[in-house]
Parts: sequence; structure tokens; C-alpha cells
Amino acid sequence: MIEVTVDRIAYDTQHQRAIVLLKHADSERYLPIIVGPLEAGAIAIAVEGIEPPRPQTHDLLKQILDRLNIKVAGVLIDDVRDETFFAQISLLDKDRVVEIDSRPSDAIALALRARVPISVLERVLDLAGVAADAGPIH
Repeated sequence: MIEVTVDRIAYDTQHQRAIVLLKHADSERYLPIIVGPLEAGAIAIAVEGIEPPRPQTHDLLKQILDRLNIKVAGVLIDDVRDETFFAQISLLDKDRVVEIDSRPSDAIALALRARVPISVLERVLDLAGVAADAGPIH
């Protein structure tokens, strides 16, 4: 597993889509993931540290988990098939770990709020990652 961080959110105006760029911590490799505009907004709010006046969906989920004493342990982007990424959210409930299937955008938004690591399987980064010197990301 390779730990990544949200480097930035790019907007591809030509194709009307948002791209979350996850950066490998120890190299200049990026994993671009296309996300919807609402999900991009939820991720951007967390990255910028904005506190909305009322909880948004990912804030609400985090509050529910906190009240139930369930910790978000981390997020893993574990597959890519036909340009679709898959992720798992690891939850720690007392002595057991529960893995929840998730869209990467939701997993990233929750991980940022919970301040937990975001990881990618090396195989996924090898398949879909790009180098910083590879040119524009589309």
C-alpha cells in the first residue's frame, strides 16, 4: 500500500468534470480520479478546512460514527476496472475492523474529515498513475 495525499482538485472545463489528484508522498507520481461536482465540492471543503454552518453528508456520517464510538481507520483505493476506481473504508468498532465498499470520492471526503490516511494499492497506481512530467492530466 502506498500512502497518498490530496494534492489538488483540477477542473477539466473541456469535458466538464472534476479530477482529484492524489499524490504519492515520496515521488512525483499522481493518481487522477474523476469525480462528480458535488463530491469535488465536499473534498474541497475538507481540504480548505471550511466549516459549513450545517453538517453536509460526509460531516454527518463522521458525526454518526463518532457518536457510536466507531473510528475511521483509513481508506484504501484498491481497484480500477474500465476507468472506474473502487475503494474501501476501514472502520474500527471496538476490537474488529469492518471494511465498507465505497466510491473513492466519498472515501476521500470522509478520510479528510477523520484525518486518516488515504492509501492506494501499488498495482492501482501502476495501472492508472501518471508521472508529474507526463504532461496535462485529462
